[in-house]
Amino acid sequence: MRIYERYFARQVYLSFIFILFAFSGLFFFFDLINELNSVGRGNYNFSYAVLRVALQTPSRFYEIIPVAALISAIYVFAQMAANSEYTIFRVSGLATNQALRSLLKIGIPLVLLTYLIGEVIGPYTDQLSERVRLEALGSAVSSNFESGVWVKDTLTARADGEQVTRFVNVGELRPDATISNVRIYEFDSQFRLTNVRIAKSGVYQPPGHWKLTDVTDTQLIDVVPVGATPTDALNPVYRAKQITLPEYSLRSELTPQILSVLLVSPDRMSMFNLFRYIQHLTENHQDTQRYEIALWRKLLYPFAVFVMLVLSLPFAYLHTRAGVVGMKVFGGIMLGMSFQLFNTLFSHIGNLNTWPAPLTAATPGLVYLVLGLVGLKWVDRH
Repeated sequence: MRIYERYFARQVYLSFIFILFAFSGLFFFFDLINELNSVGRGNYNFSYAVLRVALQTPSRFYEIIPVAALISAIYVFAQMAANSEYTIFRVSGLATNQALRSLLKIGIPLVLLTYLIGEVIGPYTDQLSERVRLEALGSAVSSNFESGVWVKDTLTARADGEQVTRFVNVGELRPDATISNVRIYEFDSQFRLTNVRIAKSGVYQPPGHWKLTDVTDTQLIDVVPVGATPTDALNPVYRAKQITLPEYSLRSELTPQILSVLLVSPDRMSMFNLFRYIQHLTENHQDTQRYEIALWRKLLYPFAVFVMLVLSLPFAYLHTRAGVVGMKVFGGIMLGMSFQLFNTLFSHIGNLNTWPAPLTAATPGLVYLVLGLVGLKWVDRH
């Protein structure tokens, strides 16, 4: 790395660390205030609230990194412009394209850091944060339905290869991934109800089995031969056979990782978990639009660091008379916030209009990249 690149990198990284922790501290304060509404319920006290918000800090880092990169680079270049340092670099032969390449090289470690936090640290600490809260409150995870969580499970479960479709109703999902108040409605390949299983609780046993306890299994057996029509519509078509089992091992495609998507929002899941959940939804012929957009956003979001650095470079060409350093930094903050707002808004619009997920995820970054390149070309000419 050249001497001027090391100088740029040192200044940008120092400013980046300061701005990252300053913004995360601000978000920590607001998140803690929001969490005080739950303090006092169950065993959830102030220390649990602090722990929960602290565990959410890596995800805040993930959200802030591109904006922090923009503001730190703008601050450094504004200071250089004010002290005529960048003018000296230009007189010494530093071309615009060389400065842009050097700036992108500086951004590579920040992109890798974003991937590390977004794929490894953030999803783990987010799930841990939710578990801490739920255990302290004595609560369980459920959907907005009063009956609990409904999940479709399709698999090939019989020797003849016949496909079995199940609709699983989980009354409660505990933070330790155990389930309770379970109802399973099983249909054959012709969508005829064949089994109704009710279990008090269940725990996952890899690979691919759930150990259910206190199970009541109701089997529905055809009375009328297949293809025949009953003479009396009041006669039963099925004969029910009910057995009670202390334990039952159920083979299923559902895993705790699939059910754990209820603990965190799709935007805070790892790409691996998103991909597996999309596969599960696709196999069960369910809508995947929201999760596909989240997957592509997770894939492309770290590259927003490069976009932000491109946006920051034109500020190096603005002299002190064009605005003080504080005004430039304020403009950078507004620019970064507008990118976050546009990125979030566009993903919701794309989800509502069922636009292709790659296009929905990539458009905000491409728009701001074009703005940065146009601004850089304009200041370079003037």
